[in-house]
Amino acid sequence: MNLSPLKQYGIVTTNYWAFTLTDGAMRMLVLFHFHALGYTTLEIAFLFLFYEFFGVLTNLYGGLIGARYGLRLTLWVGTCLQILALLMLIPVSSSWPKVLSVVYVMMAQAISGIAKDLNKMSAKSAIKTVISETPENLQVGEKRLFKWVAILTGSKNALKGVGFFLGGLLLMSMGFNSAMGWMAAGLAMALIPTLVLPGQMGKMKVKPALSSILSKSQGINVLSLARFFLFGARDVWFVVALPVFLEEALGWNFSEIGGFLGLWVVGYGIVQASAPALRRLWGQSQSPGASALQFWNALLTAVPALLAVALWREVDVSIAITAGLTLFGVVFAMNSSIHSYMVLAYTDSESVSLNVGFYYMANAAGRLIGTLLSGAIFLLGGMQACLWTSCLLVGLAWLTSRRLPPTLRSSALLPIS
Repeated sequence: MNLSPLKQYGIVTTNYWAFTLTDGAMRMLVLFHFHALGYTTLEIAFLFLFYEFFGVLTNLYGGLIGARYGLRLTLWVGTCLQILALLMLIPVSSSWPKVLSVVYVMMAQAISGIAKDLNKMSAKSAIKTVISETPENLQVGEKRLFKWVAILTGSKNALKGVGFFLGGLLLMSMGFNSAMGWMAAGLAMALIPTLVLPGQMGKMKVKPALSSILSKSQGINVLSLARFFLFGARDVWFVVALPVFLEEALGWNFSEIGGFLGLWVVGYGIVQASAPALRRLWGQSQSPGASALQFWNALLTAVPALLAVALWREVDVSIAITAGLTLFGVVFAMNSSIHSYMVLAYTDSESVSLNVGFYYMANAAGRLIGTLLSGAIFLLGGMQACLWTSCLLVGLAWLTSRRLPPTLRSSALLPIS
């Protein structure tokens, strides 16, 4: 079947959306299930350790695999591995010894981490292969790239938020084990349309060497380091600490916490998808560059600090968390949307999967550190300590972003041929 690049992108994106629903729901199911069994925040963080660690390795080598064998293969493997991870979690029982449960779930999460980053790398790399086909000129091409990246990233996060809510709802309505089985069946259905994708999608004409997995671009390297700090700053208080804090401080049940966090992620995704339109409202008609990223990083630095001060001053917890999360979500969404655009602006369509893989390797490493710190710091110092750590990490992201060079074609005057 001869599919246009746009249809290819549509199939990849639909699969990515289905995958994202199961990924968000699985995270909430695992977190709430084991917290209900009496696991500490640090022990819960260890359940996600392999998920993030293997995401680092997957992004490092997944880009090379995609460049050598095409994005269709990485998409298939990622989806199948997620189905396997869901099936593995069906027999998990509260009667299992704690050590066995932790090790077994860590193995399933490792498979899910590999799956998630293969799937994400495939979807985000596919954008570049589409946009590079039909740009009328530099400005039109770059604006279109920013718009499509924002839509994909925003819709993904909105659906992940729905997944958070779905996870809490499924846990209360049908239980941990049955929920995993139903999600595996649904994702298997989403795999079927991808069977018609062409094998050449995203494949480089010359197979890259193993050494090419490490980026040689200053822009990619600096942006990747900034991404590491940025996502560590989010996850250090959002992943483990916040859900447990909401239960302990406010007495919310699993469905309420899942719904609240899901609503936040949906709103966060909407802001991401709307980033190009928001910039136009503020008079920013050009595609964003390093200065835009530096501005939003600097603004984000203040948000966790203000929230930490509010908790210290014993402001009403529900008001402080709601207002703080809302502000953090808006500013973080703008940061993330510009980040996701710039990694593609720094690369070319020939080596896109290599550079995107390297970049999201740094993203996964930041999430890994953030997840571990989230469990450990909350256990030692509570939510305020997590927020101050977040402030420090955002500050490091801002300092790193000050070294960003111009994008590949930012100074070009001729239309893209």
